[in-house]
Amino acid sequence: MKKLSLMLLLAVVALAAQNANAQMKDSNPMVGGAAMLRTMDIVDNAVNSADHTTLVAAVKAAGLVETLKSKGPFTVFAPTNAGFDKLPAGTVETLVKPENKATLTKILTYHVLAGRFDSRAIAKRIKAGGGNAEFKTVSGGTLWASMSGNNLLLKDEKGGTSTVSIADVYQSNGVIHVVDTVLLPN
Repeated sequence: MKKLSLMLLLAVVALAAQNANAQMKDSNPMVGGAAMLRTMDIVDNAVNSADHTTLVAAVKAAGLVETLKSKGPFTVFAPTNAGFDKLPAGTVETLVKPENKATLTKILTYHVLAGRFDSRAIAKRIKAGGGNAEFKTVSGGTLWASMSGNNLLLKDEKGGTSTVSIADVYQSNGVIHVVDTVLLPN
């Protein structure tokens, strides 16, 4: 009887561990100190990230909140605050002024793809493209993706590059990939 109880206990522990592993696979990473919930949209999750306060302020200034809260799906390459800090001094402050809304909107929508492109989908396109993939952004511009070791790299129209630091942050209306540099269109 003790053997049966022990075997049953081990089976329950193994099943619980398997269930925990499955839940971890389905959970999103923490971003900016906050849990990113699949049930929330792109904007609501970004608002909770301490690493994306500049992006959120810019999205609000550009009037893109409602768009990025809509059904989508969208893929967003979301620059961190540190990524915005790489821009020349005063750039962000200038861009969020009402008279620069069109330029700000173009830059922000350059970070957005129509559709849901997780890292597997991007890697598949890179492989099919012989090492590079080309994506049309919502702004109408082009982004290029490639791999360098295990890192997903993005190249913008001005020749700048950005590295995805956190991939596959799933949202109710798309997916976010956290990037370390602001991408710039022509």
